[in-house]
Amino acid sequence: MEGLHTWLDANQPHRGREGLLLRVLKLSEEVGEVAQAVIGATGQNPRKGVSHTWDDVRAELCDVVITAMVALRTLAPDAREAFTAHLASVADRSLDTAPVAERPLGTVSAADHPLGTASTP
Repeated sequence: MEGLHTWLDANQPHRGREGLLLRVLKLSEEVGEVAQAVIGATGQNPRKGVSHTWDDVRAELCDVVITAMVALRTLAPDAREAFTAHLASVADRSLDTAPVAERPLGTVSAADHPLGTASTP
């Protein structure tokens, strides 16, 4: 990822805030390409028929991940650590199968609480 980030930084025509915004906006373009590939793989456009494969969809999804990681690296020099910590947090929150009401006090996050705030013991 570092090599791609360095290469993009050296070759981008826009710097500073504008460059950052354009790098993040690139994610929307890549997600659109995933949608186009899914539509093509399922033949949803009667004019084009089946124009893509599921391998194309997988490749486009990889492009989304790469683009997101480069954008994250632009915002955080420690992108690997930031991603790893966030992934662990999401996994912990998501893989806890106990209903919110049955979790020990103090383990309900603000995201779990119906009013958006966690109650503290």
